[in-house]
Amino acid sequence: MRHYTLFPWRLACPPLILLLAAMEAGAVESPSLKLLVWGDSLSAAHGIPRELGWVALLRQRLAPRGIEVSNGSISGETSNGGLARLPEALRRIRPDILVLELGANDGLRGQPLTRTRENLRAMIEQARQAGAQVVLIGMRLPPNYGPDYTEAFHAIYRELAREYRLPLVPFLLEGVASDFSLMQADGLHPTAAAQKRLLENAWPAVKQALERAAGPGQATPELLSEQAK
Repeated sequence: MRHYTLFPWRLACPPLILLLAAMEAGAVESPSLKLLVWGDSLSAAHGIPRELGWVALLRQRLAPRGIEVSNGSISGETSNGGLARLPEALRRIRPDILVLELGANDGLRGQPLTRTRENLRAMIEQARQAGAQVVLIGMRLPPNYGPDYTEAFHAIYRELAREYRLPLVPFLLEGVASDFSLMQADGLHPTAAAQKRLLENAWPAVKQALERAAGPGQATPELLSEQAK
């Protein structure tokens, strides 16, 4: 899109605010940004209707703004499986943002941490090469796996986020995993009532990626005039 400089005050307006204002006004008809969630059962809404999951709630939040949300999550998915499937999804969907929520099943199965780290790294690099911003969603394991393994597992996400300067969700189930009333009978998957909390846990990092993906050149004349009202 063209870069307009007729309004000096534009420089003080976050690009995402301008973009979303135009979406709500109907200024942009086709999706301006595409977001792909790439995860496991936590993002696939295991055990509850899929339309009640946190990704569906994210779609509801962003759809009125013209931002398209796709969910490529599969229950039981590992980082191995996610890595194998990702290239085709990147070609087909061409997301501007990849929300990467994988690794929990690796840890539950005792997979070597080096393999999980390298699989996540490879997915981050593939997404970046395809032009997508990456949001990394961190996970924790139950304490019965031992403090050394569980802490090293959780550190993978923190280290990769630092290395690649990614928006990070430290723990998707923050405030949920410790509340039995918000967990299903298996003790691993959140209930429908918990999904809004999952979305709020993920939202700051997702919003940061949206701001980056919108970029300084996303404003249009309609967008500027809407912001001026």
